[in-house]
Amino acid sequence: MTYRERIRDLHRDERLRYVLVFKNHHLAAGASLTHTHSQLIATPLVPPTIKEELRVCRQHYQSKERCLICDLIRQERRLAERLIYEDESFLVWAPFASSFPFEMWLLPQEHRHDFSSLSDAHLMAVARVLKITLLSLKELLDDPPYNLVLHTAPPPFKRPGHTDYWSSIAYDYHWHFEIIPRLTRIAGFEWGAGLFINPTPPEAAAEYLRQKIHHQTVTDAPAEMPSEKAG
Repeated sequence: MTYRERIRDLHRDERLRYVLVFKNHHLAAGASLTHTHSQLIATPLVPPTIKEELRVCRQHYQSKERCLICDLIRQERRLAERLIYEDESFLVWAPFASSFPFEMWLLPQEHRHDFSSLSDAHLMAVARVLKITLLSLKELLDDPPYNLVLHTAPPPFKRPGHTDYWSSIAYDYHWHFEIIPRLTRIAGFEWGAGLFINPTPPEAAAEYLRQKIHHQTVTDAPAEMPSEKAG
């Protein structure tokens, strides 16, 4: 709920163009404090990575009149090979052609563009799925360093000279968490080429994580009460 309230508050400031929430887990992922914490940075511009994601989603909507990520959800549910977990409200998958080993996305099943619009009940459901997902990663890979990043819609202020810039964002964008384990080093090739070497296919990563979540579910299930025999 803290994420939602801080984003809502900062979206009222017309000087700001984006609010990025993230968590760096362990020193290798950039954590500066030993205790668990998240961070939030508001910027006067939309960061390039987010801006490109917004552009691609908008372009897809202009062409298909559908949300790109909603289309991906339908595809991933149909194929199922990269699907890690789902319930009635959310799902988790390993993205196709993932840049990093065991990379995951957590998304709402229902189309929603703005994380700050979620109800308390939805936030509780997000927290539950996030806990299941991160616990499976911790147990499978011995508590690896990772970055958790929230991608959500920017505040809908009009841009000078671009009055229609966010006109379709409620329809074309879909908020999500990205979970990026830091299991490999980013070196000269990655920085120079903008390409990433991932030694673990997302289909294999998804299978390992599914098995771990299934094991958690079985282990955490309440023991069945013995039936009383009729006297």
